[in-house]
Amino acid sequence: MKAMFRSLGVFNYRVWFVGALVSNIGAWMQRTAQDWIVLTELTDHDAAAVGISMALQFGPQLLLVPLTGVIADRVDAKRALVVTQAIMGVLALGLGVIVILGVAELWHVYLFALGIGVVAAIDAPIRQTFVAELVEKRYLGNAVSLNSVSFHLARMIGPAVAGFLVVLLGAGLVFIINATTFGATLLALALVRRAFLHLQPRAGRAKGQVREGFAYVRTQPTIVAIMAMVGVMGALGLNFAINISTMATVEFGKGAGEFGVLTSVMAIGSVTGALLSARREKPRMGIVIWSSALFFVSCAVAAVMPTYELFAVSLVVVGFAVLTFMTNANAFIQTNVNPVMRGRVMALYMAIFVGGTPVGAPFVGWVVNEVGPRWGVGVAAIAGLITTGIGLVWLIRHRELRLRFSRSKRWLHLTYLGDARARELATQEIAVVEAEVQRS
Repeated sequence: MKAMFRSLGVFNYRVWFVGALVSNIGAWMQRTAQDWIVLTELTDHDAAAVGISMALQFGPQLLLVPLTGVIADRVDAKRALVVTQAIMGVLALGLGVIVILGVAELWHVYLFALGIGVVAAIDAPIRQTFVAELVEKRYLGNAVSLNSVSFHLARMIGPAVAGFLVVLLGAGLVFIINATTFGATLLALALVRRAFLHLQPRAGRAKGQVREGFAYVRTQPTIVAIMAMVGVMGALGLNFAINISTMATVEFGKGAGEFGVLTSVMAIGSVTGALLSARREKPRMGIVIWSSALFFVSCAVAAVMPTYELFAVSLVVVGFAVLTFMTNANAFIQTNVNPVMRGRVMALYMAIFVGGTPVGAPFVGWVVNEVGPRWGVGVAAIAGLITTGIGLVWLIRHRELRLRFSRSKRWLHLTYLGDARARELATQEIAVVEAEVQRS
């Protein structure tokens, strides 16, 4: 248990964790309320409209990646976060005001979603690099995993609270509450002790820094494979706002409260996956691959669940699989990247991960409208299958995964020829060194 929460022993990270948790709860409340008013108040259960609002909110992550990565590598992370968090708080407040006044239209929600998306695109890679400043490198993997715990604890609490408040008080108040939660992040940033930050090297101003970042990624085959897997998952597999809302309302005929419960139930599995990831000393590519395979199977099962209750149970496994996948993919890149390149690499990662939504969300919304919510969940299952395939191709090419027949055991088994060759070379090198020592 102590190993699971070891990063919380660091004051700066502990303060940041609490502030981020409060802010994340507010953010999930807003996402739930926003999806709900688009689906039920501003349209007649138009899943494509929900997809468009998601696309506008997450699209800037993809379009602004050349700018946001360089900014993250250049700026003082703590000061930059104060600015981005304050702006997002003001935007949430503005949306809440027009909804409470009863003048909100669909295009207003689209406009605010775009504004929040632009600021979040700048904020996201800076937040990623800031974690590396809060803890020592040996704690970085654990800190990334606990960030996922914070995010998905909020995901478990926020939608349920939002569903209750939307019914009781209306969506406008939910947006106002979210605006106030940004104050928790700002307070946490004020309490962080600069003297104890592990400041990372910053990139100076120079031409070609964007190209330099892309060139660096191309030389790292494992990072390329993870980003390809994350891209497919982000575009087609993580459209839960569409899938869960339409399964709740269209397929099972439930209301806002039951919709919020489904999102929270899924977060139970997500938190479990993140906590188990936090226990590991370091992330591994093999975990990324098997968790994507589990995501494929669990989504396929969820798509055919006959009742609301059984669908809710299946979402626990879906949440566990997807969080194990995301946490280990993120932590693997963060712990295996050159610190000077971290901002640009993480901006590209976030662009591929979050920016894939504008590509996939409208398509998934169209599928749901045309053939039903279950097929939307089926698209997520296909995404899991594709990502598993990408992982297996990486294993075959870079770890030389092969199917071999064992004469002694008389069965087929999988083996990594690349590992065997590496051990053989290491043994040969040791033998050469020992021979030289003996001669001397």
